[in-house]
Amino acid sequence: MDLAAPDPMLMPTPEAVARFRAGLAAIWGEAIDEPRARLGVAVSGGPDSTALLLLAQAALPGRIEAATVDHQLRAASAAEAAAVAALCARLGVAHATLQVEVSPGNVQAEARAARYAAMAEWIVERGLAALTTAHHADDQAETLLMRLNRASGVSGLAGTRGRGQVPGTAIPLLRPVLGWRREELAEVVAAAGVVPAEDPSNANDRFDRVRIRKALASADWLDVAAIAQSAEHLAEADAALDWMAALEWRSCITREPMGLRYRPQAPRAVVLRVLARCVVELGGEEPRGSAVARLLASLQQGRPASIGELVVRPNAGGWSFAKAPVRAAKRTRPVKSEG
Repeated sequence: MDLAAPDPMLMPTPEAVARFRAGLAAIWGEAIDEPRARLGVAVSGGPDSTALLLLAQAALPGRIEAATVDHQLRAASAAEAAAVAALCARLGVAHATLQVEVSPGNVQAEARAARYAAMAEWIVERGLAALTTAHHADDQAETLLMRLNRASGVSGLAGTRGRGQVPGTAIPLLRPVLGWRREELAEVVAAAGVVPAEDPSNANDRFDRVRIRKALASADWLDVAAIAQSAEHLAEADAALDWMAALEWRSCITREPMGLRYRPQAPRAVVLRVLARCVVELGGEEPRGSAVARLLASLQQGRPASIGELVVRPNAGGWSFAKAPVRAAKRTRPVKSEG
């Protein structure tokens, strides 16, 4: 596909481009200087992702492609995707609109899963090296406060990391603007003269994030950047606990004919992770943290307990995990008719 030369009016300032490139290099490494490594950019059309698009094209001219996921949940979504396509044409960036269907239920969770699945498929089809998203410092702070309000543990409080993987794949997921504030990204878009899309749900007080965002905006004594940095520190603590849980697994888990035996040695936070892994290793789904905590409480009191399809029993200084026996369905006698 032949692409037009980028519109110079859309170019961010050299300072902004240099800052973005440095942030990208810190999480992408040597690939940033590899001409054949091309970057996929997720662009919804909102101010954050539009800024990401402008910065990425300026930092890596000719090496990015963009995709917009249309969840088809709002009447304006198709027009917003078309607006992103038009902006990409001005930038000389290849663009794709990915339509997905969202299953009923937890709409936000289902939309996220459908979005990442569609983008992963697009990344593979286009031969792109990584996917970038526009998560920023305000997102980090809002998420941390929301989860503190729900009494989340370290895993739940851990902030989004600069580099991860697209869920269910090995595709690198890069977040190069985690250190930027929302208003800084908005300034990049405004300076380019671009009018971004506005999702009406961002003003809907039914959502916890919207209420937290408004509370942060009215509390000028709170340092959002510092809160976001705390989320990063918690992410490091979460990684350390994962490392300890892996060590505990190698040292304290043994295979048995019927399942697993665990002889715990580590502190509670590590034990909880090992218990959750036991469930997954024996074919169960990742259990909720509250369910694992109840399991641990029962085992510490010397009582057997069940979680998912497993039965866990204390014995010989440890805990044995096995699948619960399948109960045969009771056979009912046929009813004789009279006559």
